[in-house]
Amino acid sequence: MKFFVDSADLNAIAELADIGLVDGVTTNPSIIAKSGRDFKEVVKDICKLTEGHVSAEVVAMNADQMVEEGRILRKIADNVCVKLPLTMDGLKACNVLSREGTPTNVTLCFSANQALLAAKCGATYISPFIGRLDDLSLDGMELIEDIHTIYDNYGFETEILAASIRNANHVKECALVGADVMTAPPNVIKALSNHALTDKGLAAFMKDWEKTGQSI
Repeated sequence: MKFFVDSADLNAIAELADIGLVDGVTTNPSIIAKSGRDFKEVVKDICKLTEGHVSAEVVAMNADQMVEEGRILRKIADNVCVKLPLTMDGLKACNVLSREGTPTNVTLCFSANQALLAAKCGATYISPFIGRLDDLSLDGMELIEDIHTIYDNYGFETEILAASIRNANHVKECALVGADVMTAPPNVIKALSNHALTDKGLAAFMKDWEKTGQSI
């Protein structure tokens, strides 16, 4: 499973990239707005930190304007992936941009039917929002399973990018049901390494080592 970082924090992305845990980055206007910097400059800087796709989202609501914005965003860097909303206008823009060879990420997916439409329109990624479904007491993992089955049935190449990941259990469950990619904030990715028994075992090892008086 690919790991994308859902952030515009350059330091946090760089830290995870140095560890080897960044296959790409996802952003949205809200995330970039928190940086207080120019939208396109932030996207450009993020693209320098990874060779993987960096999702940059359009803000237009009309298909033609989405296409225009997508073309502008695509010029920022070769690894920009244009992020589009799952609306009929977004799907139309996805179809146009995909045919031009632009990677696309169709976002805000909450049903298998929506995911089917995105694949039909040539989306590179479909982003089902797991956490927001959980908030409504719905099963986000069941949605991923359904999308996975539909895509396998017809040989769609669209990758399932599990989004709105809130915790480590979400990551594990997404991996178990076969999501191609998961995107999560830096703190969630870091938390995957945490376990009380790991800490306890390491403390015991270090205590025993100190008793030897040796060094390596």
